[in-house]
Amino acid sequence: MEWTIQRTISKINYRIHTDAIKENLIPKEITRPQTNFVYATEADLLNMALFGITAKEWREQNPDKPGNLRDHASLEQLVVLSNMESINALLIRKELPPGDRLIELNKVAITQMKSLLENRSIKKFTPT
Repeated sequence: MEWTIQRTISKINYRIHTDAIKENLIPKEITRPQTNFVYATEADLLNMALFGITAKEWREQNPDKPGNLRDHASLEQLVVLSNMESINALLIRKELPPGDRLIELNKVAITQMKSLLENRSIKKFTPT
């Protein structure tokens, strides 16, 4: 249940991320497929920073698993992902280039995952 709640929160928080993308990275003149590519690229930037793999790479490596990479994330990963969406939105608004954002987001992912995995209180929410 906690995983489901956190997955829902990360989906809601994704709106903050997509608004920053829409307002700062997507010119009005591009086509719908080009727009979708920008959103997917930004989602994969987060995937690479946290999971070290793109959504496509995950699908290719896990053809029998339903859903997507994020549907199989741990509670800790979902918490970090939600935080990273907000941070990336801020970095986008500050016009930081994608490569620099990836480096910063990876640092955040490592620091936050370490903190969460070492925190004993979060373990009570993790299913056994």
